[in-house]
Amino acid sequence: MPEKTYTEALNEALHQEMERDETVIVIGEDVAGGAGTQGDDIEAIGGIFGVCAGLGRKFGRTRVIDTPITESAIIGTAAGAAMTGLRPVAELMFVDFLGVCFDQIYNQTAKFRYMFGGKAITPLTIRTMYGGGVRAASQHSQCLYPIFTHVPGIKVVIPSGPYEAKGLLIKSIRDNDPVIFLEHKAMYDVTEDVPDESYTIPFGEANFTREGKDITLIGMGKTVSLCNNAADLLKKDGIHATVLDLRTLSPLDEDSILESVEETGRAIIVDESSPRCNIATDISALICDKSFSYLKAPIKMISPPHTPVPFSPVLEDIYMPDEQTIITTAKKILN
Repeated sequence: MPEKTYTEALNEALHQEMERDETVIVIGEDVAGGAGTQGDDIEAIGGIFGVCAGLGRKFGRTRVIDTPITESAIIGTAAGAAMTGLRPVAELMFVDFLGVCFDQIYNQTAKFRYMFGGKAITPLTIRTMYGGGVRAASQHSQCLYPIFTHVPGIKVVIPSGPYEAKGLLIKSIRDNDPVIFLEHKAMYDVTEDVPDESYTIPFGEANFTREGKDITLIGMGKTVSLCNNAADLLKKDGIHATVLDLRTLSPLDEDSILESVEETGRAIIVDESSPRCNIATDISALICDKSFSYLKAPIKMISPPHTPVPFSPVLEDIYMPDEQTIITTAKKILN
């Protein structure tokens, strides 16, 4: 099985879906090289992180559409296209710009199926970039995925690596509901074995990446690798941890979460989003509500402080969740 980067896996998924289904289009800023490019210069950019490289040259500007810097127009256009028979993949360059286009997402696309009694579908995938640790300061480093999970009618996908990214993106494009597809900016160069052929990963099915009897570590997106690394180091000290990769936040695989916590009796949830009303608090409430009697120790949540992401490298490193904090917390609740 060939090794591919996170970027290459996403790019391959887009290529394969656009080849398979001519109704799939891509729309966003500089996805086809920028509106001013001509001829062979098309695809000079392929989006800010190069995920769309090669699409414009292969499929043309009628299916790979550059836009001005206007998030409301990007999402509004994509939503309209989805309602009229296309399967758009819209690139929202940074999730931090959610506020500019949120009405089109939560008040329009999320509600169409319900407002029209199931007769309308909105097969819209919104790719967007999130996360800190890349020295991009507070306006380009946020983790706003809890906002999307609050809205009924939206599916929220957060892959943890290249293999997950390809399978989940293909599944997102084929889904008939709006999907928010979250890509961590620090993961684009991460490599992993990824099949050449097309495949899908189902929504709402978490993945167990480590198996252990002592404690459950729950992660999403980039924090899954932190949990995996922490579990491997804990194993050297005789502590055996289960690691659960959520894969999707909506739908959420409640059964796998509860089954694992009921088996180990302990849980640490690692979530890079701000600590008030985030995914960690949601899962903690779920465990307390449905599996409280199985707990052998308090649930622990590892999240950043409730402040904007610092620009200072020293402060940002302190701000971000890390493996050592997971290890220290695990040992504390096991003693």
